[in-house]
Amino acid sequence: MAGRPRDERARATILRRAADIASKDGLEGLSIGRLAADLGVSKSGLFGYFGSKEELQLATLRAASAVYLDEVVQPAMAIAPGLHRLWRLCDTWLNYSQRRVFPGGCFFFTVAAEFDARPGPVRDAVAAAGLDWTRLMTRTIEDARQLGDLVKTTDAEQLAFELIALLEMANATSLLHDDPVAYRRARTAIHARLRSAATVPLSTVDVEE
Repeated sequence: MAGRPRDERARATILRRAADIASKDGLEGLSIGRLAADLGVSKSGLFGYFGSKEELQLATLRAASAVYLDEVVQPAMAIAPGLHRLWRLCDTWLNYSQRRVFPGGCFFFTVAAEFDARPGPVRDAVAAAGLDWTRLMTRTIEDARQLGDLVKTTDAEQLAFELIALLEMANATSLLHDDPVAYRRARTAIHARLRSAATVPLSTVDVEE
């Protein structure tokens, strides 16, 4: 029992390194051999944590999800429901991508593009994570609508689609063109879109333009 916390810490270290690699090279870029070389440990030692490449990929997805929760979701959920929370959710996502919490930008943007047309357990896990994010965004918008912060005719699913598209475009443009201005453009576009649907002044929300 005394060794279990140490084993758990080692596993967390391994998976964080795996997520960093996958954010740039994809989950197919992961291998036990590569991780062992990166971390300076034996392949046999890593096999004790992950018996197969697929198991490693799925564990990496779960680890990345925990980071995403800490960096993006929890700070927004600390804000009361409504327009403030909706803006905060977009802003924390942009900060997460811009600060390169994962060196390849948004981890899930990378692996979704990699696995969107591949059947199997890893693709299913990636799809489930993306669906969870879309549902969270949609629910946050619907909460704001029901509270009266957005006009009653707001289509929560449509607005969620638009906001997520802007977030992902900022991530993709900043990576491909090394363009930090993409994040400012995304914030400006999101601000304008929310202002068009808001029933309260968006100036009451802390917006960095």
